[in-house]
Amino acid sequence: QVQLVESGGGLVQPGGSLRLSCAASRIIFSLYHMGWYRQAPGKQRELVASITSGGLTNYADSVKGRFTISRDNVVNMVYLQMDSLNPEDTAVYYCKAGYLGLNYWGQGTQVTVSS
Repeated sequence: QVQLVESGGGLVQPGGSLRLSCAASRIIFSLYHMGWYRQAPGKQRELVASITSGGLTNYADSVKGRFTISRDNVVNMVYLQMDSLNPEDTAVYYCKAGYLGLNYWGQGTQVTVSS
């Protein structure tokens, strides 16, 4: 059974940083496109950042220049470095793995930006 396990969320003050991690198991990780999504209360889930199997990245306009997605195919991990956080970044962040129509999601990790 495929598993995606996120970690690294928490409470941070505005202007602070967090690094989210997603550990993948039971997939050929290097084949999968990986993404970070988030869902705030009362809002739809939205794409934050993605990285292809080849390492090409894409970001939502709201996080460009502040967030960085990366992956390590040796240890089957994808990361999201989040800098200059603001209260609008508060949400549950989810990791997604996708390949040829197969999509897997993690359980999510809460990020709260508040003073």
